Amino acid sequence: MRNVHIKDYEDLDREVVAVGDDYPGGFVLPEHRHRRAQLLYGATGLMHVTTRSGNWIVPPQHAVWIPALEPHSVKFIGVSTRSLYIEPESVQQWPARDRCKILTVSPLLRQLLIGAVELEPLYESARDRLLVALLLQEIAAMQTREFEIPLPQNPPLLALCQAFLAAPSIHDPADRWANALFMSASTFRRHFLQQTGMSFSVWRQRACVLVALSGLVAGRPVSDIALSMGYDNGSSFSTMFRRVTGQPPSSYHPAATTQAAPGSE
Repeated sequence: MRNVHIKDYEDLDREVVAVGDDYPGGFVLPEHRHRRAQLLYGATGLMHVTTRSGNWIVPPQHAVWIPALEPHSVKFIGVSTRSLYIEPESVQQWPARDRCKILTVSPLLRQLLIGAVELEPLYESARDRLLVALLLQEIAAMQTREFEIPLPQNPPLLALCQAFLAAPSIHDPADRWANALFMSASTFRRHFLQQTGMSFSVWRQRACVLVALSGLVAGRPVSDIALSMGYDNGSSFSTMFRRVTGQPPSSYHPAATTQAAPGSE
């Protein structure tokens, strides 16, 4: 099904409901939740998924797993999506079914997602049921990626984190954050680790790299992105980017992601 509202189909007597949607650049779905779990795949563009515990950056040819009943909002940057809405009992054996995560999308899974959207809502044939069964098996086998930016629950610290994500700088000092929270540097570092599960320096590094994905997908030069975030040059940024993501920035250039998505439209 294409460009339909999931609320009209969520209660169908089927394990999986597949929907394709096209969103204009910058479109935001405000916070909402689904009775079913959701696998949200971006065939093109970039998605920012926000929950009350973190931000997930979803680059092209990746998908985000959103557990059933998880409140979330999504910002789409030129995205054509394929979504699976999955009955929770169908994934009870998956170890990480209860938390958001980013998945790589294999060529097989990509083609299965494209095919699933073409199914009749009440699919009946043996072939269609096998396709859905293979989809569930392939999703469970996908590699996860560390594209999460965890967010704290403490309101003053959350406000600082959100301001940083709007204008990230790799050299933003911990002392500035500590002073803003009226804490010593050592108390701040312990507080930050307790709230996010990451040290401040590691969080700052990951946030810079993942926020940069938006610019890379839009075709912005690596050197411009690097300098805007306080890196000395494009080379130092590229080294850090590869360390965090396992891939060079060029992997997310529009030409590279388009070549990786045959038949996605």
